[in-house]
Amino acid sequence: MFSAIVIDKNDAGQSVSVQQLDESALPEGDVTIDVAYSTLNYKDGLAITGRGPVVRKFPMVPGIDLVGTVSASSNADFAAGDTVVLNGWGVGEGHWGGLAQKACLKGDWLIKLPSGFTGQQAMAIGTAGYTAALCVDALVNHGVTPDQGEVLVTGATGGVGSVAVALLAKAGFTVAAATGKASEGDYLKQLGATTIIDRAELAAPGKPFQRERWAGAIDSVGSNTLANILAATKYRGAVAACGLAQGSDLATTVMPFILRGVALLGVDSVNCPRGPRMAAWDRLARDLDKDLLALIGGSEIGLADAIQAAADLIDGKVRGRIIVDVNR
Repeated sequence: MFSAIVIDKNDAGQSVSVQQLDESALPEGDVTIDVAYSTLNYKDGLAITGRGPVVRKFPMVPGIDLVGTVSASSNADFAAGDTVVLNGWGVGEGHWGGLAQKACLKGDWLIKLPSGFTGQQAMAIGTAGYTAALCVDALVNHGVTPDQGEVLVTGATGGVGSVAVALLAKAGFTVAAATGKASEGDYLKQLGATTIIDRAELAAPGKPFQRERWAGAIDSVGSNTLANILAATKYRGAVAACGLAQGSDLATTVMPFILRGVALLGVDSVNCPRGPRMAAWDRLARDLDKDLLALIGGSEIGLADAIQAAADLIDGKVRGRIIVDVNR
């Protein structure tokens, strides 16, 4: 038997509770994992509270991230005793996820935890930090270099933004951080930002073609913000887009693309192949200062506490990451 958060639904609506389940209830997969830690992402919050159409079938165990130890495997890439990390792949939406003491997953979805990280640290990074690393890799692989000028990070105090600022600074880039929280300027400078700008400068509709300012950008906001970034990106610069906090719309023109050769690089963390996943985690292991990871911070809770914490997350009452010790 093992403990898990279970979301179910019937004619009366959605319910969520911590339940005791038999291991025979686990879904199909070729790797069985004793889960050590999971974490709460915004998507998990939507799933648990029912405030967004995240869950695609019921009953569902939420949790899009997990770290744990392989207990059984028929996959050639993994053996009992391996410590593995899972981010995305629709887990917690269409396949049982990490907010449980056990999980059964496809080995193709897993990577081995890079040396130097503890399980807690891996979940403090979570999908947010892994997405940030994918974005940095996208810019670097496109050819954006530190000598070309400032790189902008939007949503800079969030999980993606905070790690992106730290990774870019470590890679030698001059980082401008956009935030709506003026009080967080010192925090962002500790992470490595040199310039702090008010997100309001980017949020309103702007001209479709503006003065060149950014060598590159990592944007988790979308909508007018992304349109303004594209309009002000330098010749042959690039923008990595990974989110839609402001909106999914994008009212822009072709001018930045055909007159300046600007590249818009879409970054998907959910179905990203193993090669880029491993490269992103390698960057995190190499370049993310563990002291800065502690600064980005977070709280650790037990499995039963995750239901209320999910509601607090959606209500905007949480700062930093939430790490879930599923065994307490």
